[in-house]
Amino acid sequence: MSGFKASIEADLHRTFLNTNDFGELCTIVYDGQTYRRVPTVLTGLKEKDRRAHVNDHAQGPFRVSRVLHCALADLGGNQPEVGQRIRIGCESRFLSEFYVASSTCDLGMLRVELEEVDE
Repeated sequence: MSGFKASIEADLHRTFLNTNDFGELCTIVYDGQTYRRVPTVLTGLKEKDRRAHVNDHAQGPFRVSRVLHCALADLGGNQPEVGQRIRIGCESRFLSEFYVASSTCDLGMLRVELEEVDE
Protein backbone atom coordinates (compact mmCIF):
# COMPACT_ATOMS: atom_id res chain seq x y z
CA MET A 1 0.00 0.00 0.00
CA SER A 2 1.32 3.43 -0.87
CA GLY A 3 2.24 5.92 1.83
CA PHE A 4 -0.64 8.15 0.76
CA LYS A 5 -3.24 5.38 1.08
CA ALA A 6 -1.85 4.28 4.44
CA SER A 7 -1.99 7.88 5.65
CA ILE A 8 -5.63 8.21 4.54
CA GLU A 9 -6.65 4.97 6.26
CA ALA A 10 -4.92 6.00 9.49
CA ASP A 11 -6.64 9.37 9.32
CA LEU A 12 -10.13 7.80 9.21
CA HIS A 13 -10.23 7.33 12.97
CA ARG A 14 -8.45 10.59 13.78
CA THR A 15 -10.92 12.74 11.90
CA PHE A 16 -14.18 11.50 10.38
CA LEU A 17 -14.77 8.56 12.74
CA ASN A 18 -13.45 10.39 15.81
CA THR A 19 -16.02 9.80 18.57
CA ASN A 20 -15.27 13.22 20.07
CA ASP A 21 -16.42 14.92 16.87
CA PHE A 22 -18.55 13.06 14.31
CA GLY A 23 -18.56 9.38 15.20
CA GLU A 24 -20.18 7.29 17.89
CA LEU A 25 -19.45 3.80 19.12
CA CYS A 26 -21.87 1.18 17.81
CA THR A 27 -22.40 -2.54 17.96
CA ILE A 28 -22.79 -4.04 14.49
CA VAL A 29 -24.07 -7.56 13.94
CA TYR A 30 -23.42 -8.87 10.42
CA ASP A 31 -23.04 -12.34 8.95
CA GLY A 32 -23.17 -14.06 12.33
CA GLN A 33 -20.43 -11.88 13.80
CA THR A 34 -20.81 -9.19 16.45
CA TYR A 35 -18.47 -6.20 16.23
CA ARG A 36 -18.53 -4.10 19.40
CA ARG A 37 -17.48 -0.49 19.92
CA VAL A 38 -17.09 0.25 16.21
CA PRO A 39 -16.48 3.97 15.54
CA THR A 40 -19.34 4.78 13.19
CA VAL A 41 -21.09 7.68 11.51
CA LEU A 42 -24.73 6.77 10.89
CA THR A 43 -26.70 9.42 9.06
CA GLY A 44 -30.43 9.53 8.45
CA LEU A 45 -31.91 9.88 5.02
CA LYS A 46 -35.64 9.72 4.55
CA GLU A 47 -37.57 9.15 1.34
CA LYS A 48 -39.18 12.58 1.62
CA ASP A 49 -35.70 14.19 1.80
CA ARG A 50 -34.70 12.89 -1.62
CA ARG A 51 -34.51 15.49 -4.35
CA ALA A 52 -34.20 14.42 -7.96
CA HIS A 53 -31.22 15.83 -9.83
CA VAL A 54 -30.98 16.53 -13.55
CA ASN A 55 -29.06 13.30 -14.20
CA ASP A 56 -31.15 11.24 -11.77
CA HIS A 57 -33.00 8.52 -13.65
CA ALA A 58 -33.87 6.32 -10.67
CA GLN A 59 -36.99 4.19 -11.02
CA GLY A 60 -39.42 3.45 -8.22
CA PRO A 61 -39.42 4.55 -4.59
CA PHE A 62 -36.28 5.58 -2.78
CA ARG A 63 -36.13 3.40 0.32
CA VAL A 64 -32.72 4.12 1.80
CA SER A 65 -33.28 5.20 5.38
CA ARG A 66 -29.74 5.36 6.77
CA VAL A 67 -26.18 5.56 5.54
CA LEU A 68 -23.48 3.83 7.58
CA HIS A 69 -19.84 4.93 7.43
CA CYS A 70 -17.18 2.90 9.22
CA ALA A 71 -13.70 1.52 8.61
CA LEU A 72 -13.53 -1.80 6.75
CA ALA A 73 -10.91 -3.02 9.24
CA ASP A 74 -13.36 -2.50 12.13
CA LEU A 75 -15.64 -5.13 10.55
CA GLY A 76 -12.78 -7.58 10.26
CA GLY A 77 -12.41 -6.79 6.56
CA ASN A 78 -15.98 -7.98 5.85
CA GLN A 79 -17.74 -5.63 3.45
CA PRO A 80 -21.53 -5.98 3.82
CA GLU A 81 -23.19 -7.46 0.72
CA VAL A 82 -26.32 -6.11 -0.97
CA GLY A 83 -29.50 -7.83 0.21
CA GLN A 84 -28.03 -9.08 3.49
CA ARG A 85 -29.35 -8.10 6.89
CA ILE A 86 -27.34 -6.02 9.32
CA ARG A 87 -28.18 -4.91 12.86
CA ILE A 88 -26.81 -1.72 14.32
CA GLY A 89 -27.11 -0.31 17.81
CA CYS A 90 -25.37 2.86 18.93
CA GLU A 91 -25.05 4.73 22.19
CA SER A 92 -28.00 6.92 21.25
CA ARG A 93 -30.15 4.25 19.51
CA PHE A 94 -31.47 0.78 20.19
CA LEU A 95 -30.40 -2.13 17.99
CA SER A 96 -32.20 -1.76 14.64
CA GLU A 97 -32.31 -4.16 11.71
CA PHE A 98 -31.68 -3.14 8.10
CA TYR A 99 -31.16 -4.59 4.63
CA VAL A 100 -28.00 -3.57 2.79
CA ALA A 101 -29.13 -1.55 -0.27
CA SER A 102 -25.62 -0.75 -1.52
CA SER A 103 -22.10 -1.07 -0.23
CA THR A 104 -18.90 0.60 -1.39
CA CYS A 105 -15.41 0.84 0.03
CA ASP A 106 -12.89 3.56 -0.81
CA LEU A 107 -9.50 3.80 0.90
CA GLY A 108 -10.68 1.60 3.77
CA MET A 109 -13.90 3.56 4.46
CA LEU A 110 -17.21 1.73 4.02
CA ARG A 111 -20.31 3.56 2.82
CA VAL A 112 -23.32 1.29 3.27
CA GLU A 113 -26.81 2.43 2.31
CA LEU A 114 -29.41 0.74 4.48
CA GLU A 115 -33.14 0.06 4.15
CA GLU A 116 -35.13 -0.38 7.32
CA VAL A 117 -36.59 -3.84 7.89
CA ASP A 118 -40.31 -3.30 8.42
CA GLU A 119 -41.86 -6.52 9.71
